[in-house]
Amino acid sequence: MTTLPQRVLVLGLARSGKAALSALERRGVEVVCADRELGNDGNLALLDSVGLLVKSPGVPRVSPLVAEAERRELPIWSEVELGYRLLRPRLVGVTGTNGKTTTAELLGAITGAPVAGNVGRALSELDGQVEEGALVVCELSSFQLEDVHELACEVAVLLNLEPDHLDRYDSFQAYRDAKLRIFERARFKVVPRGLGLDGVEFAVDDPLPAEPRIRGAHNRENAAAATAAARALGVPDETIAKALQTFSGVPHRLEPVRELGGVLYVNDSKATNVAAALKALAAYEHEPVHLILGGSRKGENFAPLAAALGPNVRSVHLIGETAEELAAAIPQAERDGDLASALAAIDARPGDVVLLSPACASFDQFRDFEARGEEFRRLVQNLSA
Repeated sequence: MTTLPQRVLVLGLARSGKAALSALERRGVEVVCADRELGNDGNLALLDSVGLLVKSPGVPRVSPLVAEAERRELPIWSEVELGYRLLRPRLVGVTGTNGKTTTAELLGAITGAPVAGNVGRALSELDGQVEEGALVVCELSSFQLEDVHELACEVAVLLNLEPDHLDRYDSFQAYRDAKLRIFERARFKVVPRGLGLDGVEFAVDDPLPAEPRIRGAHNRENAAAATAAARALGVPDETIAKALQTFSGVPHRLEPVRELGGVLYVNDSKATNVAAALKALAAYEHEPVHLILGGSRKGENFAPLAAALGPNVRSVHLIGETAEELAAAIPQAERDGDLASALAAIDARPGDVVLLSPACASFDQFRDFEARGEEFRRLVQNLSA
């Protein structure tokens, strides 16, 4: 049983911060709250008389409040650290640059366990809903893993490592180091073949109990990782096979939203980096594609994306603040500005695919990638034949 201080500062009041607040208040803890902007502005008096700082993943470690807490040697926990200490679950942790949500949800379908973490409900939201020692699948981002101390996975899964979040990390190595913290205290480790890490290896060409329903080589690789993790938990292959055959994926990840006049519209708004967009293109390499790219900056190089545009890519449409950078790499692309204009500019024919796979974050024009995907879905549903 974790002993909590009498007074705790929760920094960041989005989904995970609100979950931490509720869980702490249920235990009679006095909670001081600050939103992300206040944390960045730095009201250092908020740290007075608190014994713990619980930090939401959106708050960088360089924010003044976090830096001052470190200087004062106050404990700093991520929300998942708090959730772990409150629940003490048998944790299946999933991290990686891409594929985390799909793999976590697939593992939830295989095991019947609740899924929490980086997308969806926060781990602390399960407080009072699951018993100590219950199996929980948790998607873990690098931001969440920065501030774990006791969190221990029964099975820890690393899916892949690609450059990402270089607007927040000084280097790819720093980002990689944060991801690899998932293996601290882990009982079983599941790792990609070829990365040189210790653990049970998986790869896209692994034999599986059944072929997954979800499309794309990257999703077969996600299925291979989920299969390795489930086997480590002792789940029989028959159960794994049933889930692989029935699991249809999650929203905003190669999500077919409508077929209109023989044209398929696909929402891959979660492709917030180049590596994810490359996987989406590979999934539709045999169909004529009209690609929508662009959003807010993450410090990535778009040259690999430009090089991957095959002859099947009939048109490229640019939106958001990265449009000019993308246009420098892809001169033939059209600058359309926003999703509505991009969809209006596309001249698609029966058999074509209109693919939103932005390769960028969404914060220039949208609250988050979900809002971007929902707007794409709304616009597509309103199209007339």
